[in-house]
Amino acid sequence: MPLFDLDAARLPDYRPDVAEPADFDDFWARTLAETRAHDLAVEAVPVDAHLRLVDAFDLTFSGFGGHRVKAWYLRPAGTDEPLPAVVEYLGYGGGRGLPHSRLLWAAAGYAYVVMDTRGQGTTTTNGFGATPDPVGTGVAAPGTLTRGIEDPHEHYYRRVYTDGVRAVEAVRTLPGVDEGRVAVTGVSQGGAITTAVAGLVDVAAAMPDVPWLAHIRRGVEMAPEGPFEEVRTYLAAHRDRVEPAFRTLSYIDGVNHAKRATAPALYSVALMDTVCPPSTVYASANHYGGDVDVEVYPFNEHEGGTEFQRERQLTWLAERLAR
Repeated sequence: MPLFDLDAARLPDYRPDVAEPADFDDFWARTLAETRAHDLAVEAVPVDAHLRLVDAFDLTFSGFGGHRVKAWYLRPAGTDEPLPAVVEYLGYGGGRGLPHSRLLWAAAGYAYVVMDTRGQGTTTTNGFGATPDPVGTGVAAPGTLTRGIEDPHEHYYRRVYTDGVRAVEAVRTLPGVDEGRVAVTGVSQGGAITTAVAGLVDVAAAMPDVPWLAHIRRGVEMAPEGPFEEVRTYLAAHRDRVEPAFRTLSYIDGVNHAKRATAPALYSVALMDTVCPPSTVYASANHYGGDVDVEVYPFNEHEGGTEFQRERQLTWLAERLAR
């Protein structure tokens, strides 16, 4: 895919006005307060993952509505000292998979948790999941982005973002974790959850990788492919619901969450990304409330930097979480 978005020279200064509901902060404060009324009920059960150098635990905690959310907790074997932690959120359709496929951060010396995304986890390339979404929604297009689009209280990503916050809170209760050094990261959908969590709860660092769900209206109107198309499909049939739909989506827009984040952040952006157009990523990064570094991949699409970005993250995070 050739360059299709704004001229690359303009992108670093692209800081658009994005619709923000007046009750945004109250909405999320109420959401988290309602969720925190449920006991976190953290369970970390050791599993034999046939890994000599990594200890693995089947982690379960209570997310939105007290619903049980699954994750893996991995850490270097034989270490009892409090370690900095990395919480990872997954890309669209992916699940936590198996422990042996999630070794990078534990191998680098971190306590590591990878959270299932409720109701997802059926892609063979990104891992299978074990967490249902027990909440029903109204009329929606196939996929998750329009589930509950008629009411922000019912929207799917209200539940997912809240699960992401609770994952951080659960990690901080685990033995062997330095609760003051918890970072969050994720690719695409995982990058959207990363940005939202960084805006909703204090973390030590955030690494949104080619993040989705920022400047949503622009993404819906211009992304040639990917899950933004779900909103186009919905609105093509529900022609009278355009403004109410985008109002609901403004509560999950990564730009509005980024404004409230203060932890240092490392973003990545791919200038030929047809799923998360680069202008939408820059809209989030340029509104971000803390110090931001942006790693740019000029000739890549939605795969972004892949292992080159992992290498960049390893260096960047070690510098930010050093004692």
